[in-house]
Amino acid sequence: MTAKTDGVYDRTPLIAGNWKMHMDHFQAVSLVQKLSWTLADHDHDFGRVQVAIFPPFTDLRSVQTLIMADKLDLTYGGQDVSQYDSGAYTGDISGDFLRKLGCTYVLVGHSERRTLHAETDETVNAKLQAAVRHELTPILCVGEGLETRTAGEHIDFTMHQLRAALKGRSAEQVANLVVAYEPVWAIGTGEVAGPGDAQEMSAALRQEIATLYDAETANATRVLYGGSVKADNVATIMRERDIDGVLVGGASLDDEQFASIVRFEHHLLTD
Repeated sequence: MTAKTDGVYDRTPLIAGNWKMHMDHFQAVSLVQKLSWTLADHDHDFGRVQVAIFPPFTDLRSVQTLIMADKLDLTYGGQDVSQYDSGAYTGDISGDFLRKLGCTYVLVGHSERRTLHAETDETVNAKLQAAVRHELTPILCVGEGLETRTAGEHIDFTMHQLRAALKGRSAEQVANLVVAYEPVWAIGTGEVAGPGDAQEMSAALRQEIATLYDAETANATRVLYGGSVKADNVATIMRERDIDGVLVGGASLDDEQFASIVRFEHHLLTD
């Protein structure tokens, strides 16, 4: 977790919930309502800890309408974006479409896109460029599989992903994006990287950004951890110096669980 100055975090923590291919638009509205009520009941300060959700594309208009109508402080984004702006690309979703639906963020390079849809580093780079082009904040996902970690090559592998994705990006653009470290071996498995492992990679990512750009850019870039995050382990994760938030999967589908993760500061005080 970032150091605090006068009680304010140097980098605003971000708690992001990736719904993946769960929740139709009716269920999405219900979940957003329950989440907002639960957080309101606990007087959550959205300016202090930002909350973002990533529903399926078919839910975005319903989520936008609810958030705007009820003036909720939740932010939201797309789970993927096309590298193309428009044209004959069946099934693709352009950044322009997402921006006009009020999206703030978009996930880029999630491990499931890389693995199940064979997205290459070049594709991830093009999608990141598209996100920036359409004034969306990319959450760039990087991370290694079990075989790579076991071989002791996890740092080199993940830094290569980072460099490939950031190629051609300016320091200003990088300072405004978010990097999410997701150890592939921990996603949806119930396994979680130990605090030292998560911090090791987060610090390496920040140092790599400093090397590619400068210390100021590195210090401005938020780094998240994503890998079987739950209410009972979020405090341990958020204690780490270079971790500025979490990218949550399954636990974000339950309003009580996700709200408890959002309220990680409470766990820090009570653990």
